[in-house]
Amino acid sequence: MMSSEGVETGMVFGNEFYDKAKQYWSNIQPTVDGVLGGFGYISQSDIHGSEKFLSDLFKTDSAPGRGRALDCGAGIGRVTKHLLANFFAKVDLVDQNKDFVNKVTEYVGEIPQVGNLYVAGLQEFEPTEKYDVIWCQWVLGHLTDDHLIQFLKKCQNALAERGVIVIKENHTSSGEVDVDEVDSSLTRPLDLIKKIVADAGLEPIISKHQKDFPKGLYPVVMMALKPKAPPSEPLESSRS
Repeated sequence: MMSSEGVETGMVFGNEFYDKAKQYWSNIQPTVDGVLGGFGYISQSDIHGSEKFLSDLFKTDSAPGRGRALDCGAGIGRVTKHLLANFFAKVDLVDQNKDFVNKVTEYVGEIPQVGNLYVAGLQEFEPTEKYDVIWCQWVLGHLTDDHLIQFLKKCQNALAERGVIVIKENHTSSGEVDVDEVDSSLTRPLDLIKKIVADAGLEPIISKHQKDFPKGLYPVVMMALKPKAPPSEPLESSRS
C-alpha cells in the first residue's frame, strides 16, 4: 500500500490477516508495476534514494561488510537487481509468493550475485546464513506487531559481525495505524516503528527519509539498525 488515501479499518489480526495477503498477492502480475502496487513509476527515485542511503551507511564507523545480503519481501528481485547486487557479492531473496520467486532469474538475469531463493512468509522464515545487510522494504506492514518483533530478533541472530538490518517502510503522519483490507497490510506511525525497533533490541545507526516521491504517497523512512550494546557492568568498588 503506497497511497495515504482510501484506507479502511476494522481488520481482525488472526490467520486471516496472512491468508488475505497471500490471496491478494497471488492475483498480482510478476512485474515491477505489479509488485509496487501500480506505482512502478517511482522505482527509479526509490532506487536512487536507497543508493544514497547505503553509500552513507558505508561511510559510517558502523559500516557493515559487503559479502552477503538478504532481500526480504523481494518480489521478482527489483531491489536485488538495481541496488543490492551492485553493493554485495551475494544476495539471497525471500518472498512468500512462489510465482514472484520463480520470476527472479528471468528478471534479474543469471548473475553471480544471486544466491539462495526462498519461498516463505517472513512470519515463518528462519534465516540460516549470516548476513552483512538484511534489507526489508515495503514488506514489514504484512506482519503483526508481535511477529515483526520476533522477525527482527531472528534477523539479529542472522547478522554477520558488524551486520545491520535496513528497513524502508511507509509511515503515517496521523499518529494512527492505517489498515488496508485490500492487500491486508498495516501502515504504522513512525513512533510505533521506533518502539518496535527498540522492543526488538535494536537501535538506529542512521535514519533518513526518501525524497522525490509524488505528493499523496505516504512518507517513507529508511533506518539502518544494529543490535543494542549490552549495558556495561558497574565497576566493583575497590576494597582497602
